[in-house]
Amino acid sequence: MLYLDHAATTPLRPEARAAMAPYLAGDFGNPSGLHAISRHARNALEGARDEVAELIGAARSSEIVFTGGGTEADNLAVLGRALRTRGSVVTTAVEHEAVLAAAQYAARIGCDVHIAEVDEQGRVDPASVAAQCGPDTAIVSVMAANNETGVRQPVPDVVAALRSLDFSAPVHTDAVQAVISEPLDVAALGADLVSIAAHKFGGPKGVGALYIRDGIELDPVVHGGGQELGRRSGTHNVAGIVGMAAALRATVAGRAGFCESVAFERDTFEATLAAAIPDVEFTAEPGIRLVQHSHFRVPGIDAETLLIRLDAAGIAASAGSACHSGAMEISHVLAAMGRTPQEAREAVRVTFGWTTVPGDGKRAADELAAIVESLR
Repeated sequence: MLYLDHAATTPLRPEARAAMAPYLAGDFGNPSGLHAISRHARNALEGARDEVAELIGAARSSEIVFTGGGTEADNLAVLGRALRTRGSVVTTAVEHEAVLAAAQYAARIGCDVHIAEVDEQGRVDPASVAAQCGPDTAIVSVMAANNETGVRQPVPDVVAALRSLDFSAPVHTDAVQAVISEPLDVAALGADLVSIAAHKFGGPKGVGALYIRDGIELDPVVHGGGQELGRRSGTHNVAGIVGMAAALRATVAGRAGFCESVAFERDTFEATLAAAIPDVEFTAEPGIRLVQHSHFRVPGIDAETLLIRLDAAGIAASAGSACHSGAMEISHVLAAMGRTPQEAREAVRVTFGWTTVPGDGKRAADELAAIVESLR
């Protein structure tokens, strides 16, 4: 199988597997205990926290809160602020469902929600985000890069636009997709809260992290024993957390080479596809997308049919977000970009990753072109 659905999830990196192995066997302790077995687990937990903080440029390791994944991290950021202040939530029309659903819940508990629209490329205007804000704004959430199209958002410019108007509302960014290929330095980014998820960059599923800049106050959304300085209760997934830190370390160390090789495969894929299928339409310009993302439509060819045929040919791709429980739904992202329902039903996402090898882009494009020819 040629796996080209890395935006949905990635295979576990060997570095992560090796780091996790001891904590899936003899080193089984609960880090909240007082005895030696627990202390050993706690040392591993805090070592991973230090490493994640360093790798994303956090000033203090205490600014890292471990969560059960990117969705929980997004919910903690958005709902944690809404619950604390009961102020308004400002976000964009193309955010991940984890942010939009959290904003909808905030609306149900009495918070105002304001949605900034995007252009046909899927980019938001920082001024339009700032225009939605006011003194009562609890949180502004703008993703670093879209999980469907790969389109990057100008998060530092959003932060600058808000600060120029003297709005002090914290800015959250979902960096779940971007951290794979984009440098993540929270100081340079300017965001006050940043979400990541381990399984997007070769770590295990079910673990993520939220960076919370020192001084930002949140209410917890998971209640219990008060772990993570009271910000997220629940027994720590030590093996998963250690695996995430190892995967992030490998991702950061290999990012430059990854970007070069994957960009070549992505560009080869798109050039080969365009030569074979002249009417193929790519959703956004390459320069504003993550290097690993290709998102396109073949007019007249239903995405579900194309994906089934690709799967039969040994190629795994997708129609967009993998967070719909397998259901084929019209993408809210493409709708926000002005695409028609028919165009949205024809959209396919191909995403390369750390297991990509030379020739994958050409092979996928040749196979896809042959399938389109047979369907037509």
